[in-house]
Amino acid sequence: MTLVSVENLSVRYGANTVLRHVDMVVEPGEIVTIVGPNGSGKTSLLRAIIGATKPSVGQVALKPGLKIGYVPQKLHVDPTLPISVERFMRLTDRVSRRQCVEALETAGVPDLLKRQMSQLSGGQFQRVLLARALINQPDVLLLDEATQGLDQRGSAGFYQQIEAVRRETGCAILMISHELHVVMSASDRVICLNGHVCCEGSPAVVASAPEYRALFGTGTGGALALYRHEHDHHHDHDHDVNPKEAAE
Repeated sequence: MTLVSVENLSVRYGANTVLRHVDMVVEPGEIVTIVGPNGSGKTSLLRAIIGATKPSVGQVALKPGLKIGYVPQKLHVDPTLPISVERFMRLTDRVSRRQCVEALETAGVPDLLKRQMSQLSGGQFQRVLLARALINQPDVLLLDEATQGLDQRGSAGFYQQIEAVRRETGCAILMISHELHVVMSASDRVICLNGHVCCEGSPAVVASAPEYRALFGTGTGGALALYRHEHDHHHDHDHDVNPKEAAE
């Protein structure tokens, strides 16, 4: 059964229409990525799906009982606040230490439970946010530019972890990203948004679409090929990669 169905969705803020007549679905177990320039309505679409923004027209239908995990673009934690990873993960829900450990393992950082949040690197911090989103075993995971501020290696490592999460848990993933070279690898389907759906399909189809190239130029095909090469290389050497190092 379809997890998320968006039908004829329009969103306005005052006189400004940010989304017009958007249709999209998320099916069980698939990775869908939304790309688009700044101001294209990507975050507004995510906010409409989680119920934080009310559609002006159209509707969002969620599978009954759907469990959603959410990884924000960024989260500020006061560096002077003494809070451990375990305490952070248990702030809002009654969850056991075992659940925390299992979620951290799925996120690729099993040894961070006792670390202070203020001591984490950017990559480790995002992995903890990912673990926090996974703790209640969601059916769909939403990520809003979750690698903002990470370098290219950190971003690639994070997205490889997302693919591992899908393999291990079977959850669907809907993510927004501006990192075209990384995104194109990890996605089953890409939706190009610019106030409306410009084009959608497999990564290769979207990368060659005129609407996509009008927004992002013609260099994305090369970026896609580069990512695929790196991606295949990483998969060939999975046993050489230390998850902790990849999260740094």
